[in-house]
Amino acid sequence: MTVLVDIRSRDAAPARAEFARPVLRQRGQREVFCGLTGIVWLHRKIQDAFFLVVGSRTCAHLIQSAAGVMVFAEPRFATAIMEERDLAGLADANEELDRVVDELLARRPEIRMLFLVGSCPSEVIKLDLSRAAQRLSKKHSPALRVINYSGSGIETTFTQGEDACLAALVPEAPRAAADAATSLLVVGALPDIVEDQFRRLFAEIGIPRVDFFPPRKSTEIPAIGPGTRFLLAQPFLGDTAQKLEARGAVKLPALFPFGAEGTTGWLKAAADAWKIDETHFARVVAPGQERARRALERHRPILEGKRLFLFPDSQLEPPLARFLSRELGMELVEVGTPYLNKDLLSRELEALPPGVVLSEGQDVDRQLDRCRAARPDLVVCGLGLANPLEAEGITTKWSIELVFSPVHGFDQAGDLAALFARPLKRQALLRV
Repeated sequence: MTVLVDIRSRDAAPARAEFARPVLRQRGQREVFCGLTGIVWLHRKIQDAFFLVVGSRTCAHLIQSAAGVMVFAEPRFATAIMEERDLAGLADANEELDRVVDELLARRPEIRMLFLVGSCPSEVIKLDLSRAAQRLSKKHSPALRVINYSGSGIETTFTQGEDACLAALVPEAPRAAADAATSLLVVGALPDIVEDQFRRLFAEIGIPRVDFFPPRKSTEIPAIGPGTRFLLAQPFLGDTAQKLEARGAVKLPALFPFGAEGTTGWLKAAADAWKIDETHFARVVAPGQERARRALERHRPILEGKRLFLFPDSQLEPPLARFLSRELGMELVEVGTPYLNKDLLSRELEALPPGVVLSEGQDVDRQLDRCRAARPDLVVCGLGLANPLEAEGITTKWSIELVFSPVHGFDQAGDLAALFARPLKRQALLRV
């Protein structure tokens, strides 16, 4: 089923006239990873946490394949595999889960936070992981906190695993006092090197207190309350943003920090909230802007004028399309995204060129037909579509690599552009 709608129809009173842009809404067969994939980058971020998936052997194979884990590695994630006896109700799944957790903690006593991650199988048999988390937290308190969230891919896309995880983490944050000093919270899992870069920039700009969510240690979850102002580092954190706002925190609308333009706009949103002098702000960000622009210029010759088609996969598509179009001169054929949250993406949508096709959701066969008819120079898509399209002579870029790589900020702008330039360079070499 495919329906062409006006975004304004989704809200009675749109804030901006630009939302008259039509959107092709699709409801049909989808091609996407599940939210369990988010564990691959989340387990690296929260260094004293462990992610225990309650699922099938397929779940275990998916995560191990995505992470590239070798048999001798000691990652901070695992799968409690549900056997036929569990699925048939012949065994007490809660007793089995308690036994697995006890064995895990005996082997890994350094764990301070345990995430029980639901999967399609555990949700199908209605295993109540919320109650299990409460029971296990009480049993192992105060040494261990147990939290649950769903990584099931039945109705979600793969980046929503991070959103579900962070939304579940919000209630664990202390409540900031109503009269607490105003603080900035950066929301979204970022590589440590990127987090350190942003921390230095905010300090130079003149914002004294900056916390990151999730933190590197579960014991360092910052207090959240009415004095909290937060910037989203990722466009797929809608549920987390709602939970933070329910706590009284205030979202700072901004472009997302991809490329020179996006990073400048993102930092400027915080600077404006703290009433930082504009001359001082411009002086602080100027070196980073120049580094980013020089890095981007190296990739412009191969990307400029190339036609780009983005399949819906990660929800990063609108900000990436803005970056590639405005800073590298790519021509946008279609920008697809699994969900179009206009509250989070309003500024990104305004920055897209007029006339670009926006699509929400997916009917994969129809979208493939549009892609084949357009014959774009580069297609950004999931792994399941990449090989078939490559076999048809269409150059592709794996969308999942965009969440595994450091791509935010001034100093990663060139690396982000290189992810898109590399497939085109490869294709050019193959044609020689």
